Amino acid sequence: MSTRSAESRLDTYKIAVLIPCYNEEVAVAKVVTDFQAALPTATIFVFDNNSTDNTVAVARAAGAEVFEERRQGKGFVVRRMFNDIDADIYVMVDGDATYDAPSARRMVERLVTDRLDMVVGNRVDQEVAAYRAGHRTGNWLLTSSVASMFGRTFTDMLSGYRVFSRRFVKSFPMLSGGFEIETELVVHALELGLPVAEIDTPYFARPEGSTSKLNTWRDGFRILWMILQLYRSERPLMFFGGFGAVLALVAIGLSIPIVVTFVETHTVPRLPTAVLAMGLTLMAFLSFSVGLVLDTVTRGRREMKLLAYLAHRAPGEERRKA
Repeated sequence: MSTRSAESRLDTYKIAVLIPCYNEEVAVAKVVTDFQAALPTATIFVFDNNSTDNTVAVARAAGAEVFEERRQGKGFVVRRMFNDIDADIYVMVDGDATYDAPSARRMVERLVTDRLDMVVGNRVDQEVAAYRAGHRTGNWLLTSSVASMFGRTFTDMLSGYRVFSRRFVKSFPMLSGGFEIETELVVHALELGLPVAEIDTPYFARPEGSTSKLNTWRDGFRILWMILQLYRSERPLMFFGGFGAVLALVAIGLSIPIVVTFVETHTVPRLPTAVLAMGLTLMAFLSFSVGLVLDTVTRGRREMKLLAYLAHRAPGEERRKA
């Protein structure tokens, strides 16, 4: 497909650029103007999250439509954006001017051409100060955790630069309220087997005067907790079955000496240990049973998610803007 025909095709879609913001008066105007230049036909929406500076006024002056979300946390902001904005294609980017606006067109073209549901911008540092060492290490650890629990994943799971299809956005059941939202987006795509991709994009340092709102340790532990919660809810048989297996192994280890003694002497001299082993065995069977029941429930929930997802048109389907 030629560049001109690709651009013409993108013009047939209603594109929304969604920018969650909290105290970004230094950077938000640049983000708005850069994305207006990169995607001239898109509508730019800034969702402010209780900023105490002039973020709202600066964003409006730059030409964005501004909305406010009073519940503090990026997850609440994303939930509001997905609920309130109607479009064919959604571009979500942080308002800190660290992401490359011209890459948005490549990401949108990839979504439409390959009929994908999510394209993630894999951050490639352009400056030493762009990506703090603690954030890089935490991202790698958390991304590796998701990969080990849910299978194939992304190189940069926590990237704040993503493009979505309408059917992804309108069928995504958001639960998180903070920076865990990126993890929830990835797990949702992996669990439903949705077509996704990742594209390398330049990543820059924040403008002078702008500070990161992400706390490496606090938010890192919150994201890890979200991963464990998602593993419990999406893979209950593995989660509870793992506990059951551990309990069963401990019970067997405690039972072997008791059985050997009983065979040799026909007595049970360590009755409390025998009772403990029996209790652990019952708990192991109970854990396996809970896992089996919840696995059936999870399968039903997954089918409902897929039905909600399939109720919307596929990416790449031609449609003129209203």
